[in-house]
Amino acid sequence: MSMVPEPGILAAFEAAKGFMPADEGLALYAAAAEAGRLGLPLLEIGTYCGRSTILLADAARTAGVTALTVDHHRGSEEQQPGWDYHDPETVAPELGLMDTLPIFRRTLHRAGLEDHVVALVGRSPRIAALWAAPLALVFIDGGHTDEHATADYEGWAPHVAEGGLLVIHDVFPDPVDEFTGQAPHRIHQRALASGAFTDVSATGSLRVLRRTGAGI
Repeated sequence: MSMVPEPGILAAFEAAKGFMPADEGLALYAAAAEAGRLGLPLLEIGTYCGRSTILLADAARTAGVTALTVDHHRGSEEQQPGWDYHDPETVAPELGLMDTLPIFRRTLHRAGLEDHVVALVGRSPRIAALWAAPLALVFIDGGHTDEHATADYEGWAPHVAEGGLLVIHDVFPDPVDEFTGQAPHRIHQRALASGAFTDVSATGSLRVLRRTGAGI
């Protein structure tokens, strides 16, 4: 299995709304392609408009597994009006609220990947509480408060299969660099301290860890 997406997939990724840079996207794809060999689903928390989902979906397609993506599609804290990461095009005029679900669906359709993704629409902790199956990869890229990042870690990291990968986005160890990266940094440190995960790679703000033990 190739560890690099085909040019068409990379072009779809770059054309989609979102914030992940290309180097981090390539690292995510490589992790997904490797994890897909376990024959288990790949799951992401934080769909937004589907930019990273394209990469997970294509890796899942190649591996013959399914990509799952979890989001309530109302936007996280830093994406709300008045914040730096707000995009007015994500607001549904009839509601006056963010609604990224239609944009996400168009993103997948344009990339030709709809058949390889299951969208789980709802709050991450509520869906995690219903989940019982092992996962080859869990990609945490949801809310950046301690409340939300911790809930995503506690809800989903235990489902990473032995040898599977935990991927955390927006990890910024220095609080001066990026305030939104402190909660992801703390769950990254918590994962390492648990003894259940070991670091595999770091690309920009993306951290890849492998599950090597129990005790989360």
